[in-house]
Amino acid sequence: MKVKAFPSLVPAPGKAETIASVPYDVVNTQEARELAGENPYSFLRVVRAEIEFPDSTDPYSDEIYERSRTNLEKFQQDEMLVREPVPCVYLYRQIMNGHSQVGVTLACHIEDYENNIIRKHEKTRPVKEDDRTRLTDTLSANTGPVFLTYKDEAAVDQFVDEWTASHEPTIDFVDDVDVQHTVWRVEEASAAPLLESLGEIPLSYVADGHHRSASAARVGRERREANPDHTGDENYNWFLAVLFPASQLNVLPYNRVVKDLNGLSSSEFLGKLKEVFEVESNGEKSPESSESLCLYLEGEWHHLTWAPVDSENPIDRLDVSVLQDRVLTPLLGIEDPRTDTRIDFIGGIRGTAELEKRVDSGDWSAAFSMYPTTVDQLIDIADADEIMPPKSTWFEPKLRSGLFVYTLDEDA
Repeated sequence: MKVKAFPSLVPAPGKAETIASVPYDVVNTQEARELAGENPYSFLRVVRAEIEFPDSTDPYSDEIYERSRTNLEKFQQDEMLVREPVPCVYLYRQIMNGHSQVGVTLACHIEDYENNIIRKHEKTRPVKEDDRTRLTDTLSANTGPVFLTYKDEAAVDQFVDEWTASHEPTIDFVDDVDVQHTVWRVEEASAAPLLESLGEIPLSYVADGHHRSASAARVGRERREANPDHTGDENYNWFLAVLFPASQLNVLPYNRVVKDLNGLSSSEFLGKLKEVFEVESNGEKSPESSESLCLYLEGEWHHLTWAPVDSENPIDRLDVSVLQDRVLTPLLGIEDPRTDTRIDFIGGIRGTAELEKRVDSGDWSAAFSMYPTTVDQLIDIADADEIMPPKSTWFEPKLRSGLFVYTLDEDA
């Protein structure tokens, strides 16, 4: 892989907790507005600037992107975000509920994305990709890192362990959901062994951030095509990423709720499920292994199991694929979960209580609690050049935006 250090925009000393925000795509406009509150320097004002406008405002209008640009400039003018004097990489540790993961923040090359050295497992939605492309181009910056993973490399682990044990962090705070974020700054000269080891890793995988990586690559291509003196070394050829070893990742389930049972009564639906699954009404809310899921229906939990799927295609063996192929499509008539409004997806961080709340409200008829897709399954599917079903993985903790900003202009 091609990787490099870069002179990031970073929070001024003591300002990281004020600036850092959740990623743009894990909250809706109202949630983002509530999180930003009265904080004028929440990074949500850069990545979700529509929160500063009335609800009736088109979130993709010119004024929204212009406000994002103005706010990013204000953060710098007010010295909340400051420019590093030299290129650096950053070791970024997150601790949630006792689980720790440490990634390396740096710049990756868009050619690796285009040439499938950085591998994907999801399709992007055009409206979201267009939005992030326009924001990136307007700001001339990557405002949120792409979450990449790679098969563990001992030399990288050794550098990270030694550096974090012998140096003081530059950022260390606990966010509003009790996740600790700690950052160690490593100047380019000191990071040379780390960059060399990462550069020798043959492949990496997009764990989270398909729209961010696609938009970064798209902006880079557009600027490359518009530049008759293009060399391949310009800032726009690179994008912001954090690379984590696969063994450290924490994957939660991505659960489902459905609006109705497609004309079936609850007893009829259960009867049809018993034709294709082993069904136990034992009150279990979360499956303890793959080849199983839990169903919440009319106030009761049911445990569904099946034999391993015999298929060479790794997608067919996913639990979410079994649910889609045996339940959602044939029984409930949900053909395309990407577009059908009769289904919604609930990140596992919200727990089964959220599933019960949705169904008990009467707005939804049934909920499915899933077992998490594994990182190995993600890698197998990406290596097979296949695309996962939508909403197959939910990674926690989420990377905070605003801790690092990679700018695309040469003189920035």
